[in-house]
Amino acid sequence: MLMRADMDALPVAEATGLPYASTATAKDAGGNDVPVMHACGHDVHVTSLLGAAQLLAESRDSWSGTVVALFQPAEELGDGAQAMVDDGLAHATGTPDAALAQHVLAFPSGRLGTRPGPFLSSADSMKITVYGRGAHGSMPQAAVDPVVLASMIVIRLQMIVSRELPPGEFAVVTVGSVRAGTKSNVIADHAVIELNIRDYSPASRETILTAIKRIVTAECQASGSPKEPEFELFGQFPVTDNDSGVTDRVAAAFSDYFGDRASTLPRQTASEDFSDVPNALGIPYTYWGVGGTDPEKYEQAEKSGRISQDIPVNHSAQFAPVIQPTLDTGTAALTVAALAWLGN
Repeated sequence: MLMRADMDALPVAEATGLPYASTATAKDAGGNDVPVMHACGHDVHVTSLLGAAQLLAESRDSWSGTVVALFQPAEELGDGAQAMVDDGLAHATGTPDAALAQHVLAFPSGRLGTRPGPFLSSADSMKITVYGRGAHGSMPQAAVDPVVLASMIVIRLQMIVSRELPPGEFAVVTVGSVRAGTKSNVIADHAVIELNIRDYSPASRETILTAIKRIVTAECQASGSPKEPEFELFGQFPVTDNDSGVTDRVAAAFSDYFGDRASTLPRQTASEDFSDVPNALGIPYTYWGVGGTDPEKYEQAEKSGRISQDIPVNHSAQFAPVIQPTLDTGTAALTVAALAWLGN
């Protein structure tokens, strides 16, 4: 049995006000010191897996088999799992019966849940460079303005999900960055658009990627762009598609141990690279969510209809899972799930 926890942090300055708030820094790509924090709860994941490993090690008479505790770096970059695979992970683990993983999320602490099938979406980030012709701001007739071109592209991209995918088919296309120019009276010669795509199926992904390239190319032609656009995919994460048999077995064990604190969670639009490990090993897997929000605060926000405003989510500078019962729940969840296979 393989149990995995991710352990990297994020370049976010912690704003929780907690006495143990992160004061750590790390070097960015430019060599500058930037603040970092566990804004996605990976510290909870590591602690829970350490606790589960200790519990299992101290109770060897109650189970039989082999447990692999896998602590994975670079999940936030989308390539940590694949890097471990490429570095010979299979030689260290063999072929476990199944793989298990979990993530702390912004719902009441003490609760947990999973679901069979697609649980986390895939993700693709794309960098698009479109080209114009630079000129003085007072002479736009001499230019092909890449700012206008990029603006038209951004508007058209918003129509992909609503007009090219079937109603009810989940997908998100988010333009996160548009950069062009250096001065108010200078028309630049290019613009860079960066966007992110989320979906649950290969068919939707292909439809979206094809539509993006078609729209961008057509808008460049309509604007008289002097050069073809350039496309670069990066930051790619696979769909986390829970095996139904493994998930049902774990869900039954959760129900027996946690009672009504265990439930079926809705699909999540976050993304993970965990599935690269079991896919490479050729084994089934399941992935579940553990609540990390103070139950009283969550209840208050729910009653006022302000969950999205008042409850910090993953990657927020204010994301801070309550220590208990979050750690007990996460530790117990991994232990109970492992014993569903290994228990005597």
